[in-house]
Amino acid sequence: MTIADSRTRWLALIVLCLGDLMIVLDVTIVGVALPSIREDLGFSEESLAWVVNAYLLTFGGFLLLGGRLGDIVGHRRMFLAGIGLFTFASVACGLAGSQGMLVAARAVQGIGGAIVSAVALSLIVTLFTEPAERAKAMGVFGFVASGGGSIGVLLGGVLTDTLDWHWIFLVNVPVGIAVFALTLVLLPASRGQAGGRLDVAGAVTVTAASMVAVYAIVNGNDAGWTSARTLGLLALAATLVGAFLAIELRTSAPLVPLGLFRLRNLAISNVVGVLWAAAMFAWFFLAALYLQLVLGYSPLQVGFAFIPTNLIMATFSLGVSAKLVMRFGIKPPLAAGLLCAAAGLLLFARAPVEGSFVIDVLPPMLLLGLGAGIAFNPVLMAAMNDVAPGEAGRASGIVNTSFMMGGALGLAVLASLASARTDRLLVGGAEHLIALNGGYHLAFLGGALFAALAAVAGLVFMRTRDMVEQVQEEPT
Repeated sequence: MTIADSRTRWLALIVLCLGDLMIVLDVTIVGVALPSIREDLGFSEESLAWVVNAYLLTFGGFLLLGGRLGDIVGHRRMFLAGIGLFTFASVACGLAGSQGMLVAARAVQGIGGAIVSAVALSLIVTLFTEPAERAKAMGVFGFVASGGGSIGVLLGGVLTDTLDWHWIFLVNVPVGIAVFALTLVLLPASRGQAGGRLDVAGAVTVTAASMVAVYAIVNGNDAGWTSARTLGLLALAATLVGAFLAIELRTSAPLVPLGLFRLRNLAISNVVGVLWAAAMFAWFFLAALYLQLVLGYSPLQVGFAFIPTNLIMATFSLGVSAKLVMRFGIKPPLAAGLLCAAAGLLLFARAPVEGSFVIDVLPPMLLLGLGAGIAFNPVLMAAMNDVAPGEAGRASGIVNTSFMMGGALGLAVLASLASARTDRLLVGGAEHLIALNGGYHLAFLGGALFAALAAVAGLVFMRTRDMVEQVQEEPT
């Protein structure tokens, strides 16, 4: 593929980030509007969860398949297909007048989002081959990936309060059209770099395994984690994973060559990604609940409370993080960022019922913004650094799957722990807000543990030879 000139590459990066931003903030922007959607379309408490779950289910199921198709037919072509599908589904969501139409359109959104997420990293790796530029590009992309959720809360609050819930979906339409048109202009067309046919059997089994696992995870709280349904679904998912591994070992053109996991940094990055996403999902969703249900903030106030996090995240993601990686390598910034996040979650674990924003909310928010701003860049770079261009789509799909599954599983487990802790406190005679806050405290402690474990995994097991040595080896 012919590499565009420097200015065009950076413009193309902005387009890729805009496309990915739509995907990243979609879950959180919907979360703010759920009460309005429930009232308007008559959802029950149980069925309302499917407005979110339908998206997560197909998103998690199609990530690996989307990445592989990008390698075969071309990353730009698949990126355009994903943006087009997501935009079309956003129109359907915004015009939905029934529960069934909205849930079905959300499922289609998930497929489009999976395709975009699976190939966006691949396009960045292809566009930016020089280590210093790639570090900066990954910093920008990392900011979008880590900050999109909190941006979604603010935007969702504004749109829902000033207009109505339909606009949280319709706002995607002009952005999607612009991203599609600019992609045609700025991203060079390319043929797929991976030869061979699509591993249909592998694609079916791993997609089914992912969807069954996500279904079990997102419904674990309602069904019970030790219920026959949840355990049966998790056992089925494990069986399908076993079948997938058997297929990959035997086929001549595997969907995921298991040899990719011999790349140590890719393998460890996926472990770090699972733990890191679990911690970040716990922070974002539980902090929003603490602000709204314990401190009594409105949706719009919750959105504004996340602004300091976004600002510090932007400062470090868009400039400082890349310089830290080029100066110290991948491991020290990764560990430092994750430990900052762990410290922020620990501070949230002591936030009182009558907490002050300046004393009890702002300091952990700043630490979490600092941690995310520093850590996301090295995680993404470590995962993609040693991957050949022809395998970039597959590797990107694996990384995104790890983040998504880690976030969904971590949030479900920690939310379950919080709920159980709250119930025990209520039975013991605690007031409602104290019991609710006690549950959040336990979940924040769990998130801090996840972030700390991710820091240890990265620091101990990441390959020592990294960006510093690559830069030193480059001809001047």
